Amino acid sequence: MATALEVEGLLVVELFLLKDGRLLVNELAPRPHNSFHATEVACLTSQFEQAVRAVCNLPLGSVEVVRHAAIVNLLGDLWLHEGGPKFESVLAMPGVRLHLYGKREARKGRKMGHLSAVGTTPEEALARIKAARQALGA
Repeated sequence: MATALEVEGLLVVELFLLKDGRLLVNELAPRPHNSFHATEVACLTSQFEQAVRAVCNLPLGSVEVVRHAAIVNLLGDLWLHEGGPKFESVLAMPGVRLHLYGKREARKGRKMGHLSAVGTTPEEALARIKAARQALGA
C-alpha cells in the first residue's frame, strides 16, 4: 500500500478484527498514530522518532520489539465521573506509565491520554494494563 500510494516515511494501517473473523481496514494514516503508542516503550525506535528520521532523510532506525507492551486509551469519560481518574494508583504500579495529552477540556469519548504497560510476556503486559485501567476508577 505504501508503495502504491508513494508514501515517504510512515503509513499506519488501523485494522478492526470482527467477531466473525473478518479483518477491516478502518484508517490509513501517513503519520504517527495513537494505536501505536506502544512503540514508545516497546521498540528500539518509536514511530515518532522514525517519522522525524524519515522527513529529515536520515537513516531509519530498527523497529525491533525489545519488550512486550500494551496500551489503553483514556477517554474524557473518566474525568466526568465523580472524583475523576485516580492517577496516583496507577503511578505506583510497576511497569505502567501514564501519558496525558495536555487537553484542557474533557468530553465524553475524547482521547485525553493513554496508559502503557510493559511485561516479560504479552500476557503480563496485558494483565498490567487491565489492572491499571481498573485502578483508575472506571
